[in-house]
Amino acid sequence: MPKIVFRDTGETIEGVEAVKEFLEKYGVTYERWGVERLPKELRENYELTEEEQQAIIDAYKEELEKLKKEKGYVTEDIVVLSDKTPNLDALMEKFKREHHHIDDEVRFVVDGSGIFPIKIEGRIAEVHVGPGDLIVVPAGARHWFELDEQRKIKCIRVFKTPAGWEAIYNENEKATMND
Repeated sequence: MPKIVFRDTGETIEGVEAVKEFLEKYGVTYERWGVERLPKELRENYELTEEEQQAIIDAYKEELEKLKKEKGYVTEDIVVLSDKTPNLDALMEKFKREHHHIDDEVRFVVDGSGIFPIKIEGRIAEVHVGPGDLIVVPAGARHWFELDEQRKIKCIRVFKTPAGWEAIYNENEKATMND
């Protein structure tokens, strides 16, 4: 179940409709697509072949095409983070730094879970996501990403252009997808 936890007060918002309603006020899209249609082996496998990655994307073709048409996205891929990911801790240090993008950050969680802390009106709202959750953090929104205690997540990412995904930490420091 999705939830939002405010770091300053511990206040919590829980449930699909409550999370969606709160985030929409700040331009963040939250939807629930579910993962029931995926075979267990595709959900739980963290060492996917290209064919398995494509099978996951194909399972959400209708939703992805609708999202792409509505928002102008053009491509998607799969990202997998787990203890099997080389240099996971170093990679997570980059994701855990506050940044923004010139494009939306779109993630559909296939398996695992994580936290998107987002700055909203000077507060940090931790958006906890899990299997079946779609989140779209709008371009320009200051945020970062953290793995939770599971230390694994598998997502479909959607882009307008790969360049739009580059993290901008501050006006003088930009990271690329290859960092």
